[in-house]
Amino acid sequence: MNAMLEEHCGNLRAAINNDSLRLPTLPEVALQIRDAVQRTDTDIPTLCELIERDAALTTRMLKVANSPLYRSKSDICSLHSAVSRFGLSVASNLATAAAMQQMFLTNSQILDAQLRQAWARSVEVASIAGVLARHFTKLRPDQATLAGLVHRIGVLPILAYAERHARLRRDADELNALMDYGHREIGRYVLELWNFPLWLQAVPTEYMQLQRSADQPDYVDVVTIASLQSMAGSGEIEADMDWSEVTALGRLGLPAAMECLQAEEIVEDVASTKATLH
Repeated sequence: MNAMLEEHCGNLRAAINNDSLRLPTLPEVALQIRDAVQRTDTDIPTLCELIERDAALTTRMLKVANSPLYRSKSDICSLHSAVSRFGLSVASNLATAAAMQQMFLTNSQILDAQLRQAWARSVEVASIAGVLARHFTKLRPDQATLAGLVHRIGVLPILAYAERHARLRRDADELNALMDYGHREIGRYVLELWNFPLWLQAVPTEYMQLQRSADQPDYVDVVTIASLQSMAGSGEIEADMDWSEVTALGRLGLPAAMECLQAEEIVEDVASTKATLH
């Protein structure tokens, strides 16, 4: 099976390099928002003007601002108030997250179910990662959430590749194996294309290196634990896996038993985050 999967990955790499299979690109409004935030002269009114070009994005920002994650004593009714509450950088990450959801939509009946499943899995991991960052680290929850959303972004070109190959379309097991095997390298390709920072590019390739070394807690760590937590009880990981060997736990200061993630407050926060991302 590994030889077959490596052959597919080789074909994917060749297709990407010769432009016969194009990598997904972020919607223009998300790119404009990110570029604006990186400039030192951008203020809140300027950013709001960019966001308002996309009605769906504006609605999403207001929804998040009034979610339990950010809600204050009074409701947020204007985009300016929402961005003021978030800050420019968080608003940019939220815009990227909202734009990503559009890339998991398709008119292809062949790919629709797979894309929906892929997005649901990304949302699950992103929600747990954001909550982990908020409750147990000094890392930024919005960046942890974004890291969770992109950890399997490589499945998008893999599914586009599968649409051209009848064998993969017919064999769900082989397609799932290819996504699990190939999404890491291909995911890094995508994030390089998007000019995302190196710490984010590392997430797809390193989040399943369970004995990974690092000097301090980082976003790979929270995605590692979030991914394992999302798979717990699903049969995707061994029931008798030795969690004490997962080095990310120690850096995050979490117990190997992971009971802390079952606390009522944590579970509620994860559910709230998922609701804002869907």
